[in-house]
Amino acid sequence: MKTIRNEEFGGERPLYREHDLRLEGVTIHLGESSVKETRNIEASNCRFEGKYVFWECRGFRVEDCFFAESARSSLWYSSDVVMNRCRVEAPKYFRRMRGIELHDCVFTNAQETLWDCDQVRIEDSRIENADYLGMHTNNVYINHYHQEGNYSFQYSCNVEIHNALLNSKDALWEAENVSIYDSEINGEYLAWYSKNLRLVRCHITGEQPLCYCENLVMEDCTMGEDCNLAFEYSTIHATINGPVHSIKNPTSGHILVRGTVGEVIIDKNQKAPADCTIEII
Repeated sequence: MKTIRNEEFGGERPLYREHDLRLEGVTIHLGESSVKETRNIEASNCRFEGKYVFWECRGFRVEDCFFAESARSSLWYSSDVVMNRCRVEAPKYFRRMRGIELHDCVFTNAQETLWDCDQVRIEDSRIENADYLGMHTNNVYINHYHQEGNYSFQYSCNVEIHNALLNSKDALWEAENVSIYDSEINGEYLAWYSKNLRLVRCHITGEQPLCYCENLVMEDCTMGEDCNLAFEYSTIHATINGPVHSIKNPTSGHILVRGTVGEVIIDKNQKAPADCTIEII
């Protein structure tokens, strides 16, 4: 493998179609498509300032690198990337990619990031300003994760999350086959229109959570004081530990509350089969 150390590049496509290449301490200045259409690339302690860095790349590893705010849209249409201990300050990362691993990474401006991707693993990472993160992205595993940003993982499928803090309004809309364990999810209108959502030992806050859900499962979860009008038109099987502000018109299933319920609203708008049982102990 060829190695380039402590050099600087700029302009358009300075390392275009390179392969079997290691970059150490390299700076990529303003420009476009610096490492485009490459394969088997390693980058360590590098600084990226230009746009569209890793496009159409196959098999690359990025460690201890910095992506400046100007390095927007730098990983698209690529596959099999591992990023360790990187800091990314630019938006719109990861589009139409397959095989992404992030370990101990920080994204400070992750708007419109991780769209139309498959086979994603994120561990020990923090993602901020992450509005519309994970749109149409499938087969995701996340552990030890902190996210700030709304509308996350909409229309996603096969997502598993552990030990996470998600501050995200409108998260998981129309998502399918999602399991979340030992996590806290804060934000209004959580998971509307989702299918096969499972929440285990999670804490939920925000208004009108978990409405219009199909096959919602909650195991030993807790809900914040602001969780009003929960479960409207949802099919649900839940055990909730502690108080619930209000429940409105669940469609079917069983809800066990080990605590108090401020209000149960069953009105003429409840949908068939209208046979959900609510047990309060």
